[in-house]
Amino acid sequence: MRTRALLSAVALVAGSVATALVPSGAGPAHAASCPWVGSTAPVETRVGQVMAQITQSEEIALVHGVSGTYVGNVPADARLCIPALTLQDGPAGVGDGLNGVTQLPAPVAGAATWDTAAVRQYGTVLGAEQAGKGVNVELGPTINIVRDPRWGRAFESNGEDPYLAGSVGAASIQGIQSQGVLAQVKHLAVYNQETDRNTSSDDAVVAERTMQEIYLPQFQAAVKAGVASAMCSYSVVNGAYACDNGYLQETSFKSQFGFNGFITSDWGATHSTASSAMHGLDMEMPGASYFGSALDTAVTNGQVPKSRLDDMVKRILREMFAFGLFDRAATGSPGATVTTPAHAATAKSIAEEGSVLLKNNGALLPLSTSSTHSIAVIGDSAGTDAMSAGGGSAAVNAPYVVTPVQGITSRAGSGVDVTYTQGPAPNGALPTVPSSALSVTGSYYPNMTLSGSPTFTRSDSTIDFNWHGSSPGSGLGGTGWSAKWVGTIKAPTTGTYTFSLTSDDGSRMSVNGTQIIDNWSDHASSTATGTVSLTAGQATPIEVDYYQNGGLSNVTLGWQPPGDDPIADAADAARAADVAVVFASDFESEGSDLSSITLPGQQDQLISAVAAANPHTVVVLNTGSAVAMPWLNQVAGVVEAWYPGQEDGNAIAALLFGDVNPSGKLPVTFPASLADVPASTAAQWPGTGGTVQYSEGVKVGYRWYDAQNITPLFPFGFGLSYTTFGFSGLTVSAPDSSGDVAVSATVTNTGSVAGSDVAQLYVADPASTGEPPKQLKGFQRVTLDPGASTTVHFTVGTHDLAYWNETAHGWTTPAGTYGVLVGDSSRDLPLSGSVAVNTTTAPHTGPVVGIAGLCLDDKSASTANGNPITIYTCNGTNAQQVTVTSDHRLTVLGKCVDITSAGTANGTKVQLYDCNGTGAQIWEPQSDGALLNPLSGRCLDDPAGSTTPGTQLQIYDCNGTAAQSWRLP
Repeated sequence: MRTRALLSAVALVAGSVATALVPSGAGPAHAASCPWVGSTAPVETRVGQVMAQITQSEEIALVHGVSGTYVGNVPADARLCIPALTLQDGPAGVGDGLNGVTQLPAPVAGAATWDTAAVRQYGTVLGAEQAGKGVNVELGPTINIVRDPRWGRAFESNGEDPYLAGSVGAASIQGIQSQGVLAQVKHLAVYNQETDRNTSSDDAVVAERTMQEIYLPQFQAAVKAGVASAMCSYSVVNGAYACDNGYLQETSFKSQFGFNGFITSDWGATHSTASSAMHGLDMEMPGASYFGSALDTAVTNGQVPKSRLDDMVKRILREMFAFGLFDRAATGSPGATVTTPAHAATAKSIAEEGSVLLKNNGALLPLSTSSTHSIAVIGDSAGTDAMSAGGGSAAVNAPYVVTPVQGITSRAGSGVDVTYTQGPAPNGALPTVPSSALSVTGSYYPNMTLSGSPTFTRSDSTIDFNWHGSSPGSGLGGTGWSAKWVGTIKAPTTGTYTFSLTSDDGSRMSVNGTQIIDNWSDHASSTATGTVSLTAGQATPIEVDYYQNGGLSNVTLGWQPPGDDPIADAADAARAADVAVVFASDFESEGSDLSSITLPGQQDQLISAVAAANPHTVVVLNTGSAVAMPWLNQVAGVVEAWYPGQEDGNAIAALLFGDVNPSGKLPVTFPASLADVPASTAAQWPGTGGTVQYSEGVKVGYRWYDAQNITPLFPFGFGLSYTTFGFSGLTVSAPDSSGDVAVSATVTNTGSVAGSDVAQLYVADPASTGEPPKQLKGFQRVTLDPGASTTVHFTVGTHDLAYWNETAHGWTTPAGTYGVLVGDSSRDLPLSGSVAVNTTTAPHTGPVVGIAGLCLDDKSASTANGNPITIYTCNGTNAQQVTVTSDHRLTVLGKCVDITSAGTANGTKVQLYDCNGTGAQIWEPQSDGALLNPLSGRCLDDPAGSTTPGTQLQIYDCNGTAAQSWRLP
């Protein structure tokens, strides 16, 4: 049952945004045959006008993509004046290889700000640049929970907690949609790994309670924020593909949360026609394999009711109207330059604010140019290989990248000697074999087996290629091709050489006819090495083979000549400097997961060697999620800078030198080792026997570490500053008539410099609920001068105290004492209080269950006065979430259960109506389960004890029968 109030709010919010962006007269003149264009009629009226004229074939054309300029394209319908709909990645900036855009920091950096205003500005930049590129739908934000730090897309999501992810995601949506661009929140839902994705082997076995408490709340927050569209995921959830999953799409997202927009499949994630349509999917992307002629036939044959196709189209049209797409001429183009200095400033600000200071022994940071005369900058990602962005659909082309060594050198000034030493590559790759040593001819084949005749051959000066998912030449196609390089290599000196071969798919290398590297069966990005003895000046025969099987397209041949020792060189540089700053990184990308949380290659050894040479060593991490730190006790400082975008070097320099005071907080827990993570068994990650067992249940992230009493390396919500903060004066009120609890506390800057902190509120449920020890339910960022204080205020609602009752399929707030904890990390909560909840007198929310297990229900989830209150099959929707207030009112969707016209006669119907404090809205619980209305002296009654869903309730003489027995939440 749909929540009409939320639906109307979505349309109004979206409509007000779009209208503000359309100057009077800006839209195209409309023909008399299209009266809905430029009309001031309500959106639903305009949708109805189109539906009255649209044909079935025209409807089919609206519910699938076609090939075109953008990653997603729905063509215009000239007859009906329906504009084209264009969709483009991604959550970290305009993606899919387009230029002239801003490379923003990874979304995880936005989450690490814990600053919804900052993230809203992030979204505003996204929306503005997509609009400038002619895009209507921004494919983001990504709000899936980081269940495990090995997830390849952790960098593009918002962390491990549903409250934080929902708050940050909502802010991003509001920013995107403020620019007249539809946000498409993704990926619905329980999408937490890349391994085996979009196959039946990625079948997540997850309990309903776990979904409702961990993997769905952030999507409800997106609906409340007015999100226009959603993308279903590649996951299989409890046996059904997500885009064919009725519980996720219909029961939860559309009915329970009241979503009135449209759901698009992830690209290639549609697996059926009738079943997907009937289970909530509205649009197939990127093509028409299932929702083209197959859907047309299914509707004609009655497998899919015409009413369902109409609903799909209405959902799409509704959002297009609400965002003004019918009323303004299309603008923007893929080739437009949309980045601006203001957008670059936002990128820098998010990178600064989202970086997390994890360690600062001896107050080594911030650095001072008066006392620091030399700095050794070390690490591959500090130079031209700066790790500024992740991969996959979240990859963004940068107009420039300020490298860390550039930023530090510029900020340090002429009085500080800054040196740079590259060290070993993060992925274990060695420096590219130079053209001076290599002479090869490449043969390129239109298959993956190097068979038949090559499509073309050419001389290649190096083997160092990245084709960004395409192929190196025409005739090969984007996938399923191979290449062979044959020629010679000349060594500059005699000795043993180590070679590395890095590729996204299979690769191998032979020297003098002997294979030294065999990576031919690998289908993921990796680096393999091998050694061979070479003689100086001698042309030694080599062969390098590679095949591409979809996704990225890259292959690089590297080497390390005898005598080279990049780690020793780095240690020497550190020894000669006052301070050493080591940059270490790990690359994440859609399509593959990490195998561990250990820094790849020799980076741990590099950090240990540098720290041994210089105790004033600071490590800057460019990673997408948590990593292990075996060297932590050896270094003085650690900064987690995530993937910081194009302003990388400027942002980190501002932090290191104290121009900006670090204020980021971890949105994920950093475990001490991989053995400590919640999904630590193979059955849980990445799964065995075709299933992925979510057996940790609701104990995800910090909830797991708290429940298991495991000390993390760094806890969720943690982050240091160059100043200190204190907390005092906690107050916790009793629940008010709506069940809300008011909480306040004082935050004081107890240090010597201005800075920002994030006050975090956690709720501890009674042990009887089976909930984790505590859960985040509020946060507020504050900025204070030294010695200054401020009071933060939180409201803890009834829902914040509830857990999902799988028996009743709804939220339940049991009686008991709830803890209220405030501080600035999940493990540093100096303030504690409590609130008592008594479910016989205090407000509580959940289903009201009557005869035969049927639930009290607001018919069709309408908020219209006079709407019938019925009995219906319990389904967990908002139409069945009843708040029982302390003054004995029953409220649903913000309105009260009411006796029609305040009648007192037997058989008077019960309806929904504005809460008005009259006696017609009072229902006093009785010892036998009855709900007595004192005004009439009669009880809430199910006529004739009906078990027919949809039967409207009435009042009747209290008689103690099952028809008048109600179980309150």
